[in-house]
Amino acid sequence: MELQAGHGTVDQNLVVEVEIESLSTGDSPRVSGADPEHVEALVAAQTPLPPIIVHRPTLRVIDGLHRLSAARLRGDDKISVVFFDGDEAEAFVLAVESNTTHGLPLTTAERKLAARRIIASHPQWSDRMIASVAGIAPGTVAAIRRQSRHGAAAETARIGQDGRIRPVNIAEGRRLAGQLIAENPGLSLRQIARAASISPETARDVRNRMLRGEDPLPKPRTRKHAEGGTPRQETTSNLAVPTVSTVLERTQVQHRTAVVERLRADPALRFNETGRTLLRLLTVNTASAQNWEEMIDNVPPHCGGIVARLASECAGMWAEFATRLEQRTVAESA
Repeated sequence: MELQAGHGTVDQNLVVEVEIESLSTGDSPRVSGADPEHVEALVAAQTPLPPIIVHRPTLRVIDGLHRLSAARLRGDDKISVVFFDGDEAEAFVLAVESNTTHGLPLTTAERKLAARRIIASHPQWSDRMIASVAGIAPGTVAAIRRQSRHGAAAETARIGQDGRIRPVNIAEGRRLAGQLIAENPGLSLRQIARAASISPETARDVRNRMLRGEDPLPKPRTRKHAEGGTPRQETTSNLAVPTVSTVLERTQVQHRTAVVERLRADPALRFNETGRTLLRLLTVNTASAQNWEEMIDNVPPHCGGIVARLASECAGMWAEFATRLEQRTVAESA
């Protein structure tokens, strides 16, 4: 299996033994250093440590600071390593992503510092793209970008998580989508989104607005100041108040994400293949409603029926899994 981070690669099939003393731990996103309790937990587990990821040109540890500390504490001279080939900016991105998706999570402060650095090295990445790497909210990334001197760069478009280039200001994209829908109502949301460089969800909103006879672009709303009652113009995005269902859905997703993050830090799950498979499956269910909508929109029509049946079967298997696990848990605690 080969992982890709930016333009660099990690070949997980090529594992080598490297002298521990030859490795460097500098320039890590984990500015607070290794957590002693987590290192002790790895030592106490007494199981083979998975290979760490090392930047080949500099021999700097990208992922595995705690495993390296545990190996040193056990008195090992060598440690299993897989090498990453890429530049230092790509190595840092991989380090942040690795320490966000598994192991002991980075602190919030460390994630924000990492996001600031990634904004500087990859200004063309969207806020959502950087947020997915750093493990923070896209809005937080946007705020950091505004405060950063690199945020002043006038990018007209950015690269999203799906690899597509979209305009920073989607007003023009909405207008183009409206024109496409008017000229050819039979176009799919995917086709509209691709042609207008907007997301399928935005294309859906434009189409729904046009069906209601509204303008593709949300119109400004007015509200009165509390003091003088003078109306002022504010855009819909500034005034939009999430519905109860949206708030609940987001809270549930955040809760699931936090729980899965804690499970990823548990050595009993991390250090065996069955546990890692379970963690990967659980991670899928931390997707937001918008993520699910985008996946639905991007399923080719000729595959829709098959994917729907598979999804239904998977849901049934998860339900049975949950029932049996709950029964075993109750029996063991009795």
